[in-house]
Amino acid sequence: MSHRDTNYSYRSVSPPTSPQISPPSSPFLSKSNDESSPQKPEQRLSANAKRQKYLRRLFKFRQMDFEYAFWQMIYLFVSPQKVYRNFQYRKNTKDQWARDDPAFLVILSFWLIISSLGFFIVLGLRWHEFIKFIIWMVFVDCIGVGLIIATILWFLTNRYMVIAPPRGQDVEWGYAFDVHLNAYFPLVMILHLFQLPFLNTVIIGDGFLSRFCGNSLWLIAIAYYIYITFLGYSALPFLKNTRTMLFPVTAVLVIYLLSLVLGWNFSGGLSYFYKYRVFVEP
Repeated sequence: MSHRDTNYSYRSVSPPTSPQISPPSSPFLSKSNDESSPQKPEQRLSANAKRQKYLRRLFKFRQMDFEYAFWQMIYLFVSPQKVYRNFQYRKNTKDQWARDDPAFLVILSFWLIISSLGFFIVLGLRWHEFIKFIIWMVFVDCIGVGLIIATILWFLTNRYMVIAPPRGQDVEWGYAFDVHLNAYFPLVMILHLFQLPFLNTVIIGDGFLSRFCGNSLWLIAIAYYIYITFLGYSALPFLKNTRTMLFPVTAVLVIYLLSLVLGWNFSGGLSYFYKYRVFVEP
């Protein structure tokens, strides 16, 4: 066979090349596009399987990305919008909005223990009261209340705010809980760690200055909690009327002004409440 015949035979058996199609540039892919593109098996997990995977990783510290969690905590103060842009990236790569890494919750629990140690010193608690205080702070104030708030907002957003989404697009419960954790971290830093050194010296007192300083911190902390919560749900492209989540700020401002006039000291009340619920008869 001649050299010319050999080349012709090779060309005749070569499969025709198909044009390469690049994925759409939009970060929000429809479900049909997701199904047609190759994905990892973990992207096909059900909600229950994702929850179980998250809980299993809760005690595997070597698998957690603590550096990334610290980055998120810093940017929740500096630029919280960047934090939620990374949630959008997770949706593209892992087909879920919620975190699959419990590192943020672990570090938040660590900060709660540190703040509990501060209250242990400032409030003059005993050691067995300190242990009880930590349990209340982590499992009731943070996780327990967070479960309630996340469930309520998850139900309301899916029921009243979804804009005829593509199939399978809804607010994940895990994402609603992550939004609570994001908003709760600055609140804890303001009301606990930042306020703590001035609690007995400046904030707890009967004067107007004490009331003004303490209640102003409460106003900032709660308003920031509401704002970060609003950012979390407004980052979802299939929700409407998310600005309504900012309405409670008005009520918080009214209560703040009333507290200054009527002599309510929220920080003093919080301290008495903390002492009361961990108090154990000798």
